Amino acid sequence: MDVIHPKCAGLDVHKDSVVACARIGTGPKIAREVKTFGTTTRDLLALSDWLTAQGCTHVAMEATGVYWKPVWHVLEGSFELILANAMHVRNIPGRKTDVNDATWIADLLAHGLIRSSFVPAAPLHELRDLTRTRTQLVREKARHILRIQKTLETANLKLASVLADILGVTGRRLLDALAAGESDPDRLADLAHDHRLKASRAEFVEALHGRMTPHHCFMLALHLRQIDALDTAVRELEARLEDALGPFRPALARLTTIRGIGDTAAHVLIAEIGIDMSHFPTAGHLISWAGLCPRLHESAGKRRSTRTRHGNRWLKTTLVQAAWGAVRHHHGGYLRAQFVRLRSRRGPKKAIVAVAASILTAAYHVLRDGVEYRDLGADYFDRRDKAKLANRLIARLHDLGLRVEVRAA
Repeated sequence: MDVIHPKCAGLDVHKDSVVACARIGTGPKIAREVKTFGTTTRDLLALSDWLTAQGCTHVAMEATGVYWKPVWHVLEGSFELILANAMHVRNIPGRKTDVNDATWIADLLAHGLIRSSFVPAAPLHELRDLTRTRTQLVREKARHILRIQKTLETANLKLASVLADILGVTGRRLLDALAAGESDPDRLADLAHDHRLKASRAEFVEALHGRMTPHHCFMLALHLRQIDALDTAVRELEARLEDALGPFRPALARLTTIRGIGDTAAHVLIAEIGIDMSHFPTAGHLISWAGLCPRLHESAGKRRSTRTRHGNRWLKTTLVQAAWGAVRHHHGGYLRAQFVRLRSRRGPKKAIVAVAASILTAAYHVLRDGVEYRDLGADYFDRRDKAKLANRLIARLHDLGLRVEVRAA
């Protein structure tokens, strides 16, 4: 097998140590040297100097949690770095050691057998931290809302049955009053905006009859303080995010022309995939990287599981949510037509993943070509398969015992 990189190194990265194997090939002879370094900044700089002294030009490492990131940042700029997916460089089991892992990575790199993973630039790293942290804070707020609902149900207060949003204007007033110790249903009902309630006042008062104890008041006050703190953190984070997104405003404006993609989803797309689509040769590569396409598993002529593989969960979750937003709209255009078409054959779950893949395909071309999204129309499949649709409808009429004659309009 041909040697692509004669002077390279493989790194087995851990929390407190990095095992490095320098592979130097001069003619038919191959020299390997293995050395272990710590993970402090001083040790990583020593690793960089050692690799330079060995004459290495390319360095490969596995993506192990977050431990590869400081190693990458120190070596970046001095070597051609390759981040490998651990699933792609797995060795034969039975003889696994740190030294063997580093040697195996170096051998694969020398022969060009490692496919590099997508590693965004430093500004996108910061954007990812901001968007992912925002998602985590919003999820934590949702958990506190569920805990408040649990506390209310424990006290037999049916507030969630008469209010669409228990943290709306009316809901927050009631929760603050309950946390302060107010238990009179009539006084609590006076805090509501009557014109926004779907339930009558009698039903509302009845829902507020419960058994609030000091413990329940304490728990409500605790969760409300946590929600206020989370809201403050989200506002600060969004202000920081607005500043960081300054250079990407044109791309964000184009992304929001895609059905289902709002400002938040556009922020996640930019943070996760960037605006340079040269990292992905085709839209199919990007879809596969995001984990939105069925896996290929065939043996002895039989197709095994076609479940989607693990991908970028932050991007995948956002795209699926955007897909639901697009298909629920009555004027969803092509995306809704695609969902309805696939749902009858494959079910709603597979159909919505296909719609999410279509949204990501549109985002790929929007970012690559610098154009706005143009919807194909809700009648796209009818126009594309006009003859097939006509034959299917005629066959259906024949099944019903009717004879039809088809003439061009």
